[in-house]
Amino acid sequence: MSDALKHECGIALIRLLKPLEFYKEKYGTAFYGIQKMYLLMEKQHNRGQDGAGFASIKLDVEPGERYISRVRSNHAQPIQDVFAQINDRINEEMAAHPEYADNVALQKHKIPYLGELFLGHVRYGTFGKNSIESVHPFLRQNNWMHRNLILAGNFNMTNVKELFQSLVELGQHPKEMADTVTVMEKIGHFLDDEVTDLYHECKVNGLTKREASPIIAEKLDVAKILARASKNLDGGYAMAGLLGHGDSFVFRDPAGIRPAYFYQDDEIVVVASERPVIQTVFNVPFEKVQEIEPGNALIIKKNGTVSMQEILPPTVKKACSFERIYFSRGSDAEIYQERKTLGRLILPAVLKSIEQDTDNTVFSYIPNTAETSFYGLVEAAQDFLNQRKNNYILQNRNTLTKESLQELLSVKIRTEKVAIKDAKLRTFITEDSSRDDLVAHVYDVTYGVIKPTDNLVIIDDSIVRGTTLKMSIIKMMDRLNPKRIVVVSSAPQIRYPDCYGIDMAKLEGLVAFKAALELLKERNLYHIVDEVYAKCKAQENFKDSEVVNYVTAIYAPFQPQEVSDKIAQMLSSPEIKAEVKIIFQTVEDLHIACPKNLGDWYFTGDYPTPGGNRVVNRAFMNFYEGKDARAY
Repeated sequence: MSDALKHECGIALIRLLKPLEFYKEKYGTAFYGIQKMYLLMEKQHNRGQDGAGFASIKLDVEPGERYISRVRSNHAQPIQDVFAQINDRINEEMAAHPEYADNVALQKHKIPYLGELFLGHVRYGTFGKNSIESVHPFLRQNNWMHRNLILAGNFNMTNVKELFQSLVELGQHPKEMADTVTVMEKIGHFLDDEVTDLYHECKVNGLTKREASPIIAEKLDVAKILARASKNLDGGYAMAGLLGHGDSFVFRDPAGIRPAYFYQDDEIVVVASERPVIQTVFNVPFEKVQEIEPGNALIIKKNGTVSMQEILPPTVKKACSFERIYFSRGSDAEIYQERKTLGRLILPAVLKSIEQDTDNTVFSYIPNTAETSFYGLVEAAQDFLNQRKNNYILQNRNTLTKESLQELLSVKIRTEKVAIKDAKLRTFITEDSSRDDLVAHVYDVTYGVIKPTDNLVIIDDSIVRGTTLKMSIIKMMDRLNPKRIVVVSSAPQIRYPDCYGIDMAKLEGLVAFKAALELLKERNLYHIVDEVYAKCKAQENFKDSEVVNYVTAIYAPFQPQEVSDKIAQMLSSPEIKAEVKIIFQTVEDLHIACPKNLGDWYFTGDYPTPGGNRVVNRAFMNFYEGKDARAY
């Protein structure tokens, strides 16, 4: 994605199922879990670079011993900073106490961060400042071991105000209106209830408070707590939690919007936001890594039993398609093929834009994350060229000479690396005119590979705001003097804001929305904007379940290609000599390429939760009223 876009978060959870001595003997270190956590988090750094956090729990410690450790960082390289702090502390302890070297029991009791249960998080901030207080995991502390709750997640709630108010009605006084704090306090409230109920049950049976503690740990019903706490949640989420005594869980939203995968054997249970991360770190095959089902929680009890339990009834699965197009690591076997398919499926539209003239066309890609879809596009183009050669040979088989056949077979699809991002370039001047000139030089171009008679086809993952295209890419490509520049998006037009964890909260930032508004003006249809506003305003106090997405009416008068053509016109400028065309993937082909991730609300306005319709209408009202505010 050439536009800068903050998005997503990544979670990692490890539960060691054997005593630490086992890992010391088999793998040479009792710090096996910490080392694996570092790898899980580092392999997910693509999901978050604003902050990182790590928490651990030691099982079965004596009163008076510290059993929870946590470290967080919002430094420039937060994952490295977190583990540098951990390593420094461990090395200090080991250097001061040589007797710990081969004594795993002493290491466990005396060295922080070493334990059997670990939770990690990498963060992109979609809301609020990037302060250390915003970095996960969050910790809810209590002197009762069972009431301690550590929470981290990849989520965004559309109804934070409602959830906040429900806590107030429960008698709480939340310290801030942030979805992570609100969700943690809600789970914490029902955790407290469950512990209290179990304690009274033990008391009735004649047990002392100390005798009750292990019974509470054994009987604590994590699924029941999550079911009560999640009753009114509206959003996309994969949230992971640790309880102080050693239970843990990972809970996924009913529509499966946010991803979560797990692997289990007799040594370990591991959860991550992406499948190939687990495959790589633990060297396990694709089929051994399972998906946590929508609406379900993977629950790991302190005694090591693992279960998948339904918490909320699953709805129609609407897993985020952006995961497949752009966010997730392309090393996943399914994602790699899906991205190639996205490239293959868009070839017919590309051929139409270049009038079938592959001989005078150069294919390339920007940025590097579009490389896989580029391979699919080029493979499909090569198939097209081969078919053209076959037809020619069959039609002219009686007159072909060795020389003419050799000349025919030598024709290939032309591919070049025409743009290289200058990673060291920084936009340090804030004045608009100066900044624009710097942005225009974010990419270096490869001179000498394009002829004035050539079409230049550039594939991108997706086009969100179009800023980098307008200010940098198209201008740079025009310096190569092509006849025509065709920018290809492997994703459909992004028409609607996201509210489930991706930084696309404002309608007016989306180039497709701007293009539709321009078309409405040109065709004397701008009254539709006023009508949509009136309808949105009329629903302002409706229940979420009753709200309709009326913003779809903005696009209804136009065919997708009309919007694409207007975007091309808007992203070009008078000094551009080449003809500029922009092509978007169709929603239908997106579904063909990514059949398991049908969450397409960015493109269609079909939100998977009721809160989504409220958010898109609120975003439109903010635009109409000139409010620079988020819609949730």
